[in-house]
Amino acid sequence: MKKNIIAVAVGSLLAVSASQAMAANPIKIGTFLAVTGPASFLGDPELKTLQMYIAEVNAKGGVDGRKVELVHYDTGGRAKEAVNFAKRLIKKDRVDVIVGGSTSGSTLSVMPIVKKNQIPFISLAGSVKIIDPVQKWTFKMPHTDRMAASKIYEDMKKRGITRVALISGNGGFGKSGRVQSLALAGNYGIKIVADESYGRKDTDMTAQLTKIRDTDAQAILNFGFGSGPAIVTKNIRQLGIKVPLYESHGVASKKYIELAGAAAEGVRLPASALLVAEQLSDSNPQKAVLLAYKKKFEAKYGPVSTFGGHAYDGLMIALQAIDRANSTDKAKVRDEIEKTHNFIGTGGVFNMSPTDHLGLGLDAFRMLEIKNGNWTIVK
Repeated sequence: MKKNIIAVAVGSLLAVSASQAMAANPIKIGTFLAVTGPASFLGDPELKTLQMYIAEVNAKGGVDGRKVELVHYDTGGRAKEAVNFAKRLIKKDRVDVIVGGSTSGSTLSVMPIVKKNQIPFISLAGSVKIIDPVQKWTFKMPHTDRMAASKIYEDMKKRGITRVALISGNGGFGKSGRVQSLALAGNYGIKIVADESYGRKDTDMTAQLTKIRDTDAQAILNFGFGSGPAIVTKNIRQLGIKVPLYESHGVASKKYIELAGAAAEGVRLPASALLVAEQLSDSNPQKAVLLAYKKKFEAKYGPVSTFGGHAYDGLMIALQAIDRANSTDKAKVRDEIEKTHNFIGTGGVFNMSPTDHLGLGLDAFRMLEIKNGNWTIVK
C-alpha cells in the first residue's frame, strides 16, 4: 500500500515538475530581416520594434507566465539567406512562430519551407502574391501592392488624370507592383503610356525618365523601395518634369524624404495612418494605438516608419494567438491567427478569415502628400 502511495506521490511530483518546466520554456519568436544592406530601412525599424516590445512583454511577466525569446538573423536583403535562415529557425532553433521577411522576394522564397514544415508565418512584406492565393500557414501585415495601386488610381481619377507613365524597380516588390498597376489601370479609366524599370544598384534613371518626358503622361507612378525611388524623384525634378509624381507605400518612411530632399515636395503616396497619427480625429479607434507606438519608438530610436509598425502588428497578433490557444502548438496557433478579429494595429483594424490572411480593407490606407518636408493627409 505504501509503495502505491509513494508511486502516486512521485508521479504527481513528476507531473508538476513537467508542468513547471513547460511553463518555464520560453515562447520562441523567429525572425529574418534585412537589417543591413539596401533594404535596411525596412529591417532596422522592424528589428528594433520586435526587441522593444518583447522586452516590454517580458517585463510584465510574459505570455501565460512564459517569457518570450526573439531569435533573429540578418538577411542583408538577400532571398537566398532568407531561405537558409528560415530552415535554421525551424530545424535548429525550433521557434514557435516566424514574424519576419522584410522584402517580398525573401518572403516568397521562404513560403514553401513554411508550408512543408507547417509553422505559422507572419510576413512583413508588401506583395499581394504572399496572400493571394491564400496559403494555409502564411499571413501578412502590410497593405498589398494591389491595394496601393487602387488607392493611387482612385486619387488620380479625382484629379482627372487618365494617362500615366509607370516606372518600377526590378526586385520582387517592384515587379509585383508593376503587374498590379498594369492590371488595374483600365478599371479606373487610366491608360499606361510608358512602362520603364530600373535596377537595385542603378544610380541614375534619367534615360528612362527622358523617354517618359517625351510621352503625353499626365502623372508618373513609381513602384519601388530603397534608394531607387528617391533617385527617380530627384531625376524627375532635374529633368524639369512638372507632372504629379506618385510613389507606393514602399517609401513610407522619413528616410525617403531625407534622400529625395526638396524634390519630394508634392509627392503623393498611400500609407498607413501611423505617419499622420496626430492628424486623426480623436474618435478614430487607431489613434491611441498609433500615438502610443510612436511615442515609445521615437523616444528610443527617432522618427517612426510604417515598417516598424508592421512588426508591432505581427508580433502582437502572434502573441495574442498564442495566448488564446493557451499553447504554442503550431496548428492551434495558426488557427487562432486566422481568427484574428477587430485587432487595432498600426496598419489598420485587422479582421482575418480562412479566405483573407491580411484582413485589411482599402480604407486602412491614407493618401498622403509631402508638404514642407512632412506628411499631410490629402483631403
